[in-house]
Amino acid sequence: MRLLYSTILSLGAIASAHYTFPNLIVNGITTADWVNVRKTNNFNTQAPVTDVKSADFRCYTSETQATASTINVAAGSQLGIKSNGNIYHPGVINVYMAKAPGNVSTWDGSGNVWFKVYQISAVTDGGNTITFPGSNIPSISFTIPKNLPSGQYLVRVEQIALHSASTYGGAQFYISCGQINVTGGGSGNPGPLVAIPGVYTGNEPGILINIYWPIPTTYVQPGPAVWSG
Repeated sequence: MRLLYSTILSLGAIASAHYTFPNLIVNGITTADWVNVRKTNNFNTQAPVTDVKSADFRCYTSETQATASTINVAAGSQLGIKSNGNIYHPGVINVYMAKAPGNVSTWDGSGNVWFKVYQISAVTDGGNTITFPGSNIPSISFTIPKNLPSGQYLVRVEQIALHSASTYGGAQFYISCGQINVTGGGSGNPGPLVAIPGVYTGNEPGILINIYWPIPTTYVQPGPAVWSG
């Protein structure tokens, strides 16, 4: 009985360490769960994606087939993305956007259409320590570039948990896609553009990495450069 009880406790602890991103924060107000964010397959299990080449690596909706309501966000304003609990695991964060050719609710985000608008990387000091400013926080926020063209977009967050990333496929990706309509935008040309999946192979030094020993002397953030407009 003791072993069974310990196993149940361990499984509970593992589950509680996982998370989803079901909310946006617009004009300082947190939207309801899965209203402006497409409900992901893991809305109950909170299990991560580990295959960077899978269809689920884009928006994680192969089972739910979810779309969402689209919310207006002004160019140049702050947009937040909220976890259902603290972003627990040590790791880094990327936020990508992709402009829909029409109604974003009917668009799957395929093709070389994604560009990075925000990231939180790791901090290193030559091999003494590595720290993760994007961990143990409840949400992230960033500025929608003022020069971003108006229109409907998918906004995709990924937190790359690196605690088990020392073997291929060990990195855990916590993903969701929100739907926004950017208003008052400009005439910028976002890029570089990448496909998701396709942006990573899984062998990148920022994805296949042992963060514990030897302590990395540097960290290379996966993905393209941030487009700030």
